[in-house]
Amino acid sequence: MTAGATAPRFAPALAGLEHRLVDSGDGMPTIEVARERLHELLARLRDRAGFGMCTLVTAVDHLPAEPRFQVTHQLLSLEHRDRVRVHCRVPGNDPWVPSCVDLWPGANWSERECWDMFGVRFAGHPDLRRLLMPEEYDHHPLRKDFPQGGIEPDRLYREWDRKRRAGWSEPR
Repeated sequence: MTAGATAPRFAPALAGLEHRLVDSGDGMPTIEVARERLHELLARLRDRAGFGMCTLVTAVDHLPAEPRFQVTHQLLSLEHRDRVRVHCRVPGNDPWVPSCVDLWPGANWSERECWDMFGVRFAGHPDLRRLLMPEEYDHHPLRKDFPQGGIEPDRLYREWDRKRRAGWSEPR
Protein backbone atom coordinates (compact mmCIF):
# COMPACT_ATOMS: atom_id res chain seq x y z
CA MET A 1 0.00 0.00 0.00
CA THR A 2 1.14 3.51 -0.68
CA ALA A 3 1.53 6.13 2.03
CA GLY A 4 -1.81 7.63 2.89
CA ALA A 5 -3.79 4.75 1.38
CA THR A 6 -6.56 3.31 3.50
CA ALA A 7 -6.57 -0.35 4.45
CA PRO A 8 -9.04 -2.44 2.45
CA ARG A 9 -12.34 -3.37 4.08
CA PHE A 10 -11.25 -6.99 4.49
CA ALA A 11 -7.93 -6.24 6.26
CA PRO A 12 -9.18 -7.18 9.76
CA ALA A 13 -10.27 -10.60 8.47
CA LEU A 14 -6.68 -11.36 7.45
CA ALA A 15 -4.94 -10.07 10.59
CA GLY A 16 -2.13 -12.40 11.63
CA LEU A 17 -2.13 -14.33 8.35
CA GLU A 18 0.96 -13.90 6.18
CA HIS A 19 0.03 -12.20 2.88
CA ARG A 20 0.74 -9.02 0.97
CA LEU A 21 -1.31 -6.53 -0.99
CA VAL A 22 -0.10 -5.97 -4.54
CA ASP A 23 -0.94 -3.34 -7.13
CA SER A 24 -3.19 -4.90 -9.73
CA GLY A 25 -3.14 -1.98 -12.12
CA ASP A 26 -6.93 -2.07 -12.47
CA GLY A 27 -7.88 -0.87 -9.01
CA MET A 28 -9.19 -4.21 -7.74
CA PRO A 29 -7.75 -5.08 -4.33
CA THR A 30 -5.29 -7.91 -4.94
CA ILE A 31 -3.66 -10.17 -2.38
CA GLU A 32 -0.66 -12.43 -2.89
CA VAL A 33 -0.29 -15.45 -0.60
CA ALA A 34 1.82 -18.61 -0.37
CA ARG A 35 -0.01 -21.78 -1.39
CA GLU A 36 0.38 -23.17 2.14
CA ARG A 37 -1.80 -20.27 3.38
CA LEU A 38 -4.16 -20.02 0.40
CA HIS A 39 -7.05 -22.10 1.75
CA GLU A 40 -7.01 -20.35 5.12
CA LEU A 41 -6.95 -16.94 3.44
CA LEU A 42 -9.88 -17.86 1.19
CA ALA A 43 -11.85 -19.22 4.16
CA ARG A 44 -11.26 -16.02 6.13
CA LEU A 45 -12.38 -13.89 3.21
CA ARG A 46 -15.57 -15.95 2.96
CA ASP A 47 -16.34 -16.27 6.67
CA ARG A 48 -15.04 -12.99 8.10
CA ALA A 49 -15.29 -10.56 5.19
CA GLY A 50 -18.47 -11.70 3.44
CA PHE A 51 -17.07 -12.85 0.09
CA GLY A 52 -19.85 -15.32 -0.62
CA MET A 53 -18.96 -16.14 -4.23
CA CYS A 54 -15.88 -17.38 -6.02
CA THR A 55 -16.42 -16.08 -9.54
CA LEU A 56 -13.15 -17.19 -11.12
CA VAL A 57 -10.31 -19.67 -10.70
CA THR A 58 -7.67 -19.58 -13.40
CA ALA A 59 -3.93 -19.53 -13.96
CA VAL A 60 -1.26 -17.69 -15.90
CA ASP A 61 1.85 -19.44 -17.23
CA HIS A 62 4.94 -17.24 -16.78
CA LEU A 63 7.37 -19.65 -18.48
CA PRO A 64 10.40 -19.38 -18.34
CA ALA A 65 10.09 -17.59 -14.98
CA GLU A 66 9.93 -19.52 -11.72
CA PRO A 67 7.64 -19.89 -9.98
CA ARG A 68 6.05 -20.68 -13.31
CA PHE A 69 2.33 -20.43 -12.60
CA GLN A 70 0.18 -17.82 -10.95
CA VAL A 71 -3.16 -19.20 -9.80
CA THR A 72 -5.84 -16.53 -9.45
CA HIS A 73 -9.09 -16.60 -7.49
CA GLN A 74 -11.56 -13.75 -7.82
CA LEU A 75 -14.17 -13.35 -5.09
CA LEU A 76 -17.35 -11.31 -4.92
CA SER A 77 -19.29 -9.93 -1.96
CA LEU A 78 -22.86 -9.09 -2.90
CA GLU A 79 -23.44 -7.76 0.61
CA HIS A 80 -20.60 -5.22 0.38
CA ARG A 81 -20.67 -4.79 -3.42
CA ASP A 82 -16.96 -5.38 -3.87
CA ARG A 83 -14.47 -7.86 -5.23
CA VAL A 84 -11.02 -9.09 -4.31
CA ARG A 85 -8.44 -11.00 -6.33
CA VAL A 86 -6.08 -13.54 -4.76
CA HIS A 87 -2.81 -14.59 -6.43
CA CYS A 88 -0.74 -17.61 -5.52
CA ARG A 89 2.55 -18.42 -7.30
CA VAL A 90 3.40 -22.12 -7.76
CA PRO A 91 6.48 -23.80 -9.24
CA GLY A 92 6.38 -25.50 -12.62
CA ASN A 93 7.83 -28.76 -11.29
CA ASP A 94 5.10 -29.11 -8.63
CA PRO A 95 2.03 -27.16 -9.77
CA TRP A 96 -0.64 -27.61 -7.12
CA VAL A 97 -2.74 -25.50 -4.77
CA PRO A 98 -5.44 -26.49 -2.28
CA SER A 99 -8.96 -26.77 -3.64
CA CYS A 100 -11.60 -24.28 -2.53
CA VAL A 101 -14.56 -26.44 -3.58
CA ASP A 102 -15.33 -27.08 0.10
CA LEU A 103 -15.76 -23.31 0.53
CA TRP A 104 -17.57 -22.59 -2.76
CA PRO A 105 -18.97 -25.72 -4.47
CA GLY A 106 -19.41 -23.74 -7.70
CA ALA A 107 -15.60 -23.50 -8.02
CA ASN A 108 -15.61 -27.17 -9.02
CA TRP A 109 -15.86 -26.42 -12.74
CA SER A 110 -13.30 -23.59 -12.69
CA GLU A 111 -10.75 -25.78 -10.92
CA ARG A 112 -11.33 -28.60 -13.38
CA GLU A 113 -10.89 -26.22 -16.31
CA CYS A 114 -7.68 -24.84 -14.80
CA TRP A 115 -6.36 -28.40 -14.33
CA ASP A 116 -7.33 -29.31 -17.89
CA MET A 117 -5.83 -26.28 -19.59
CA PHE A 118 -2.78 -25.53 -17.38
CA GLY A 119 -2.06 -28.76 -15.49
CA VAL A 120 -2.35 -27.13 -12.06
CA ARG A 121 -3.65 -29.72 -9.60
CA PHE A 122 -6.13 -28.81 -6.87
CA ALA A 123 -5.39 -30.88 -3.76
CA GLY A 124 -8.58 -32.10 -2.12
CA HIS A 125 -10.77 -31.57 -5.19
CA PRO A 126 -13.60 -34.15 -5.12
CA ASP A 127 -13.46 -35.05 -8.84
CA LEU A 128 -10.42 -33.56 -10.58
CA ARG A 129 -10.66 -34.78 -14.16
CA ARG A 130 -10.61 -33.29 -17.63
CA LEU A 131 -13.41 -30.93 -18.48
CA LEU A 132 -12.72 -29.87 -22.09
CA MET A 133 -10.13 -32.32 -23.40
CA PRO A 134 -10.42 -36.13 -23.60
CA GLU A 135 -9.34 -37.83 -20.35
CA GLU A 136 -6.46 -39.59 -22.13
CA TYR A 137 -5.05 -36.33 -23.52
CA ASP A 138 -1.50 -35.93 -22.20
CA HIS A 139 -1.14 -32.18 -22.70
CA HIS A 140 -2.37 -28.89 -21.23
CA PRO A 141 -3.12 -26.53 -24.14
CA LEU A 142 -2.76 -23.17 -22.36
CA ARG A 143 0.78 -23.83 -21.19
CA LYS A 144 3.34 -21.69 -22.98
CA ASP A 145 5.35 -24.77 -23.98
CA PHE A 146 2.36 -26.25 -25.84
CA PRO A 147 3.22 -26.25 -29.57
CA GLN A 148 1.69 -23.28 -31.37
CA GLY A 149 0.49 -25.54 -34.19
CA GLY A 150 -1.11 -28.00 -31.77
CA ILE A 151 -0.47 -31.70 -31.18
CA GLU A 152 -1.50 -33.69 -34.24
CA PRO A 153 -5.20 -33.38 -33.43
CA ASP A 154 -6.42 -35.81 -36.09
CA ARG A 155 -4.13 -38.62 -34.91
CA LEU A 156 -5.01 -38.01 -31.26
CA TYR A 157 -8.71 -37.85 -32.01
CA ARG A 158 -8.60 -41.09 -34.00
CA GLU A 159 -6.79 -42.87 -31.14
CA TRP A 160 -9.27 -41.53 -28.61
CA ASP A 161 -12.26 -42.45 -30.80
CA ARG A 162 -10.88 -45.96 -31.42
CA LYS A 163 -10.54 -46.55 -27.64
CA ARG A 164 -13.96 -45.04 -27.01
CA ARG A 165 -15.58 -47.39 -29.54
CA ALA A 166 -13.75 -50.54 -28.37
CA GLY A 167 -16.31 -53.22 -27.65
CA TRP A 168 -19.11 -51.58 -29.60
CA SER A 169 -20.86 -53.92 -31.94
CA GLU A 170 -20.50 -53.17 -35.65
CA PRO A 171 -23.57 -51.70 -37.39
CA ARG A 172 -25.65 -54.26 -39.26
